[in-house]
Formats: sequence, structure tokens, C-alpha cells
Amino acid sequence: MEFGVTVGDSLDRLEATAEGFDFVEFGLGEAIDIPESIDDATLDAALADQSLVVHLPFKQDVATPVPEINDAIVGYQKRLLDWASERGARKAVLHATVRDPYDTGLRETAAEQLARIVAAGEARGVEVVVENVGHQRHGLQLSVLGDIAEEVGASVCFDVGHAYMEAGNDGIQRFCKYHGDLVSHLHVHDVRGRGDTHMPLGAGEVDGDIVGQYLDDFDGTVAVEVFTDDAALLCDSADRAAAWFGERR
Repeated sequence: MEFGVTVGDSLDRLEATAEGFDFVEFGLGEAIDIPESIDDATLDAALADQSLVVHLPFKQDVATPVPEINDAIVGYQKRLLDWASERGARKAVLHATVRDPYDTGLRETAAEQLARIVAAGEARGVEVVVENVGHQRHGLQLSVLGDIAEEVGASVCFDVGHAYMEAGNDGIQRFCKYHGDLVSHLHVHDVRGRGDTHMPLGAGEVDGDIVGQYLDDFDGTVAVEVFTDDAALLCDSADRAAAWFGERR
């Protein structure tokens, strides 16, 4: 098991927080022109001894009802995966979003789109891991995401905080119980039901022991997604996540 930290698209945050972690998860925002706006040499230097995971743009839907737009979405993701592959990225996180997650007619299209993007990653040596965002307006519900990922053979980035926001600790338990074998990457942060998110572990209401219980043979990557530059808090959250699995970092 390896532990990393998310840094958004900030090289400054990367340099400030990456020490002591195995990898860094670097975000590619919609406003970033890849590769022109990122200085590859600066990024490589900032990574130091850490390996790289990328987070693909989080506002971009995976599927729409329009075939031409869907083709363009896949082409866009391929361009980003080309850059990620050239930088040696191991995994790429993709939000499971569609134009209308309640339109059951779009689910087959969503599966096709996800399969195309996963295949594009495989062709470039990058594992695409699809993230649950069912608490958001365009996010697929947890159960639907699990079924689609099973259908197309996609790995999952299971965000425990997002799952809590969508369906509480019961939702975390159900997904881990029925789809835990798909989880390759974890996002860990704490939340409160009133809407506070991305807090240090232990500050909110997520029951991490559920994750450790149902993912007892998990040996993937764990990214701390806590919105702070306080290195001590980030490391403490990583240590707490390791304890879910009876491990020490």
C-alpha cells in the first residue's frame, strides 16, 4: 500500500506538502492548457522522489446524449492521457459524471464512454480509475457507478468522503461490500453531514473502520485529499488511514 497527497494544480503546494509521501496526485484543471501551461522540468523537479498520479479535469462530463460531443470528450481525455503518460503517471482519476445522471437512457452511453477512456489509458500505460461523485449534480449514483465499472472492467477511485456525503456510512459499507474488488485508489478525507468536507481524518463523521473491514486485502494507492498545507495534519490523516488496515506508514 502506498500513500500520497493531492495538490490540485499547484506546484507550490506540491513542493510544500509532498515530503514523506510515496506519490503526488496532481490536478489538471479545465483552464490549464496541457502541455503548454505546465513546465515539465519544474514539475519533475518538484516531484523529487515521489511518483505521479493525475486527476483529470473534474468538471468535464464523461457522457452526453450527443455522439459528436462524446467523441470530442474522448479525444480531449486522450490528449491529457498522452501528457500524463509522457510524465510517467501511473494512474489517472476520472470523475463519473454524465449530463443527466437520472436519465437511465444515458447509462449505456456512459458505459461505452468509460470503456473508451479506460482503453485509451491502457494503451498509454496509465490506469484510469473512475471516482464516485454521486453527491454532485452530474455524478452517477454509487450503485450505478459500481455496476458500470463492473460491466466495463474499470478500476475505481473510491472517495470515502464523497460516499458519505451521498449515502452516509451505510453507503460506504454497501459499496465496499459489493464493489470493493474494483477499488484500486482511495481518496481519504473526513466530512460532516452539515456540508463540511475535505477535513483531516478524525474531525468528521466518516467511519474508516468500515473501509478497513471490507477492503481488508486492499493493496493499492491512498491519496490524502485534505484541503490544507499543514504537513503535520496531512501526515496524521495518512497515518489514520493506514490504521484502518492495521498498518503503519
